[in-house]
Amino acid sequence: MNSEALVSIIMPCYNSSAFIEEAIKSVQQQTYKNWELWVIDDFSKDHTKERVENLMILDKRINLLNNTSNLGTGAARNKGIAAANGTYIAFLDADDLWHANKLHLQLDFMQTHDLVVTFSSYKLISENGEETGEKVQALAVLTYQKLLKSNYIGNLAGIYNAHKLGKVYAPLLRKRQDWALWLSILKQIGETKGMDEVLASYRIRNDSISQNKLALLNYNFLIYYRFLDQGLFRSLNSMRIFLWEHFFIKKQQKMPLDH
Repeated sequence: MNSEALVSIIMPCYNSSAFIEEAIKSVQQQTYKNWELWVIDDFSKDHTKERVENLMILDKRINLLNNTSNLGTGAARNKGIAAANGTYIAFLDADDLWHANKLHLQLDFMQTHDLVVTFSSYKLISENGEETGEKVQALAVLTYQKLLKSNYIGNLAGIYNAHKLGKVYAPLLRKRQDWALWLSILKQIGETKGMDEVLASYRIRNDSISQNKLALLNYNFLIYYRFLDQGLFRSLNSMRIFLWEHFFIKKQQKMPLDH
């Protein structure tokens, strides 16, 4: 593995003071040390910025960008991507966690298999950080056509090579823009490989979009209708396929966590 390759980590945040220190510390604990972290505060009203600034004093790899109004997660991520200097771009939301060997194993996997994008399995934790005993298993092979049916890349587990692909940005949608970003990449390359290893922890928030099924359907429809410009009838058909995939096929990726 080329230990000189810089990894840019993009962390949008909004009112994340309860979780962001733990998220950043999971980055600092990486066995792979050549990284920069771009935290983009989306006009938080709590103490998020102060917590980040305290960590910045001791670690110059941490950078903070501030939005002067609340623009949404997609716009915040794009601001971080624009500032990124790394060969690789990875993502971690302010309430999720990386395992210490995440970057080391993932970069090694990418170089071994000559991949420009990959993703890993990840485990699920409760809002207070307790293990649920479940994981989301990454697909061994993911094609663009499969990704069209539902999002199979956990954003906290995905990474892409910006030097080979160019910087890929998300559309300015309030939700599900991470799926659109991975769709843009898979459309370019056709398919990629996922990692079996569990390399991150996804925090299930009580107020998260995944918990609001009606909102989930609306934002997924916008991906087909607005982002992919499929038109009304094709978008409705895509939603029919999505519903089957999401509720009957994709659920098979959630399984007991092996310890």
